[in-house]
Amino acid sequence: MADVNATFRRAVVVGAGIGGLTAARALAGHVEQVIVLERDDLPRAPLPRAGVPQGRHVHGLLAGGLDALEQLFPGFGASLAAAGAVPIRVGLDSRLEQVGYDPFPQRDLGRLNYSMSRPLLEHVVREFVRRDRRIELRDGSPVREIFASADRAGVSGVRIEKRGGSPETMPADLVVDATGRAALTLDFLQSNGYGLPEESSIAVDIRYTCGVFILPPRSNPDWKILMTRPDPRVSGRRAIMFPIEGGEHWILGLGGVDGDSAPTDLEGFLDYARSLRTPTAFEAVRNARLQGELTRFAFPKSFRRHFDAMAAFPNGLLPIADSICRINPSFGQGMSVAAKEAVLLREILGELSDSPDVLVDAVPTFLRRLDTVLTDPWAVAAQDYVYPHLVDKRPPEFVEKVNFQAALARLAAEDPAVHRLMTDVAQLLKPSSVLRESPIAERLAQAMQANPSPS
Repeated sequence: MADVNATFRRAVVVGAGIGGLTAARALAGHVEQVIVLERDDLPRAPLPRAGVPQGRHVHGLLAGGLDALEQLFPGFGASLAAAGAVPIRVGLDSRLEQVGYDPFPQRDLGRLNYSMSRPLLEHVVREFVRRDRRIELRDGSPVREIFASADRAGVSGVRIEKRGGSPETMPADLVVDATGRAALTLDFLQSNGYGLPEESSIAVDIRYTCGVFILPPRSNPDWKILMTRPDPRVSGRRAIMFPIEGGEHWILGLGGVDGDSAPTDLEGFLDYARSLRTPTAFEAVRNARLQGELTRFAFPKSFRRHFDAMAAFPNGLLPIADSICRINPSFGQGMSVAAKEAVLLREILGELSDSPDVLVDAVPTFLRRLDTVLTDPWAVAAQDYVYPHLVDKRPPEFVEKVNFQAALARLAAEDPAVHRLMTDVAQLLKPSSVLRESPIAERLAQAMQANPSPS
């Protein structure tokens, strides 16, 4: 797509994770200068970094996320493969184990995806950004504060405090908060009289312990991705495992909910794997060699901040990605949602390119239209209400949604066309509304009536 004329002078993006880097790409061509400020010293190789504490853990890129990254960075998939990401045939290379299906039918659903570590994915995105002359990437530049304009109606810039240096003030027409915690945005809103947004949350308290293994010779399984889902009536314990760059090393994550977690010593980790609903993960690593240490990551709750519902919101301030919505990582949606939000931002900036005041229009338009990206991922997060510790917080429509998903799984197991459609929705390639259209809607209604699930 050809660049449009720049519509304002400088945009500062705070945070050089997937959300910040993709937002910077979306802004390029609509802004005279895009500067990404990152507190970490960014490696030039695919290595973990302090600012991504969960970076050593399992990370999945959904097909919808890959499509979004291809739109932002043409040739992205080929670059992933060249960097060592492992090709995955969606459906065929995945062993999905869930109650009633051990495994779910494995079929080639006509999509190619990739598995890799989080550091490799971020590295490839970062290298695309580094080659974009419209974007300046500054590491070692922690942002401590967002400044308000004189009339407090919007932002005027940020304050940077480099290690060993004096504070620096950087003017900006637009500040994008891609820090994840959104502390900068929340502090700005409170300090300047806007108040705080309402927040929806689901306190799943999930904890993951992950390790990288080399499997014994000639023991590679007949799958590339393993997902062992729990029986929530018994336990929230689950596993996900896949090869990372090069295919020699495999990462395994074991998780539990409501505070349950796998130990970080190898013997305890293997005992936890043995306790899962199926033996697949344990059998895969029982004789494998652990590379490095086992690491744990805790995720207290899924949340969504409703900035769009605030009575007033400052001009030129744009929270994005995890700063707005963060979902249980076991669903593997975070990076894909961030990329899709960046695509939405670019679309809106293109639509408003002739507006007399893009800054006044772009942020509220983006926040208002976020439902097109977030509604389905948040509905997936709501599946966590199935756990007993959340029973008193379940929404009224929860049982109906459980019945719907069970009916969909039954039809998908029997019918490859339904399986493909269900997977397209799960992979964020299509909206869930396609499941409410004829003729699939009638089949699902009949299946729900024939086999209602227990509440």
